[in-house]
Amino acid sequence: MTTIVNRIDAALDMTGTIVDAITSAQLAKPSLCPGWEVRTELNHLVGGMRIFAAQLSGTDAGADHEADWLGNDPHRAYAHAAVLDRAAWHHPDALATTVHLSLGAVPGPMAALIHLTEVLVHGVDLAVATSQEHRVDQHQCKQLLAIMHSMDFDTFRQPGMFGAERAAPDDAPTHRGLLAFLGRDLQKH
Repeated sequence: MTTIVNRIDAALDMTGTIVDAITSAQLAKPSLCPGWEVRTELNHLVGGMRIFAAQLSGTDAGADHEADWLGNDPHRAYAHAAVLDRAAWHHPDALATTVHLSLGAVPGPMAALIHLTEVLVHGVDLAVATSQEHRVDQHQCKQLLAIMHSMDFDTFRQPGMFGAERAAPDDAPTHRGLLAFLGRDLQKH
């Protein structure tokens, strides 16, 4: 299996561990995404996972991205989406598929990188918002940040997907450096 698919698997695992530990009370806490609560961000993540899985497998996701994907059981909703997502990325033709995003048609390898970013970064967001930073995979964050530094990342800032880079303290853990690069406001967390 390709490295990017293995990295998606690892991000799904890391984020799954974080989601499993989110309590009902924590769902109402503010997330790092402005205007969102933890539940809103988790719902966004699960919706994205379900939509990616549907596109890769040629099926209908059944709802739009911002529908209520969590229902009454956010943990189960994430676990189900992770199973579908993992299976879709492990399909032999997954990286040869064109995925249609709000940015337009995206070739499989770039779609995989975008999806890895979504799963990993939203997982880190959820970890910070729910005091679970010890569960973050620092190696994955370091690799993703290096990839972002090597490309013209401003292309992704223009549509409002990510905010302007913020300064991170020199001694900040890698995951906080990644979040600062993506414009997350870490002052409150």
